[in-house]
Amino acid sequence: MIILGSTGSIGVNTLYIAKKYSLDIEVIVAGYNIELLNQQLKEFAPRQVIIASKDDIPKVNHHNVTFGEQAILDAIENSKSNLVVNAFVGFLGLKPTLKAIECKKKVALANKESLVVAGKFIDMNYITPIDSEHFGLWYLYDKTKKIDSLTITASGGSFRDTPIDKLKDVTIKEALNHPNWSMGNKITIDSATMTNKLFELLEAKWLFNTVKIDAIIETKSIIHAMVNFTDGSTTAHMANVSMRLPISYAILDKVDQPILKPINLLEIGSLEFKQIESSRYPIWELKNELLKNNNLGVVLNAANEIAVDKFLQGKIGFLDITKISLDAINRFSTIKLQNIDDIFNIDKEIRNFYNA
Repeated sequence: MIILGSTGSIGVNTLYIAKKYSLDIEVIVAGYNIELLNQQLKEFAPRQVIIASKDDIPKVNHHNVTFGEQAILDAIENSKSNLVVNAFVGFLGLKPTLKAIECKKKVALANKESLVVAGKFIDMNYITPIDSEHFGLWYLYDKTKKIDSLTITASGGSFRDTPIDKLKDVTIKEALNHPNWSMGNKITIDSATMTNKLFELLEAKWLFNTVKIDAIIETKSIIHAMVNFTDGSTTAHMANVSMRLPISYAILDKVDQPILKPINLLEIGSLEFKQIESSRYPIWELKNELLKNNNLGVVLNAANEIAVDKFLQGKIGFLDITKISLDAINRFSTIKLQNIDDIFNIDKEIRNFYNA
């Protein structure tokens, strides 16, 4: 397989599964964490390594090291592997997804932005999501029964219990302190604003071809997804918090061995559910509009990436992240996407506007 983003959380867990099942890694792509990359190269023997910066090439302990976006796209096209694990964060993951599909390769997709911005142009037959919520929906989906709607869960993020009047003053360190798990900086911030859950609703829309999808908060992150049937019954997917289960199914298709420690309901004791309220998560006001308008995903993603980056640099406050996203949706609400080029043009236009 090809792994894009080997040093991130998804990449590290993918390599764990690859080692467990003795899977071959043809190409490893990493960013700037050269120390961890070199540790990975001690265990695996990829044919090629690609990194972000040309300056870091001498630091990488491998005989075949290249850098940059074009090298990634070329590697996907020229590789023998039929599986690409796309664990990139953000818009930069889109081109590799499109290239993999163009080459008729299966994409184990953790880069949710690919579907958020370009779902209408992507053939879902090539996509297997690496995401607890969408994996849970897939696991439960029973086409022999009439399905009414789908529900995914949210943790509520770093500030689910913080008094609302205190949110304007929260720090970067506080925002990055997720109550349930450790993730990368961007997805942790997106979880705190609830933008991440909007992204996941858009993903589910494309993956399951429905707009009858909603989300609620489940504070322990034990239930990941629910399928609501027309007969009035609901099934729920429960699993301990780990990405190794969805990763295993995404790259192996079938799993017959234990991956996670089983759920012990007596240890859990109780579960708490909460509504996602726009008073705490103002971005949630966009839910219905985003699900109805195929074109707005690229607007939300670009504005959010800019805003999160500014927040992490200390240039804006936490609440300003959502304000920028809401402003962008208002300003660019009439855009029409006719092809892939339109997506890149709109993304560039939005970034130029908010970085001016």
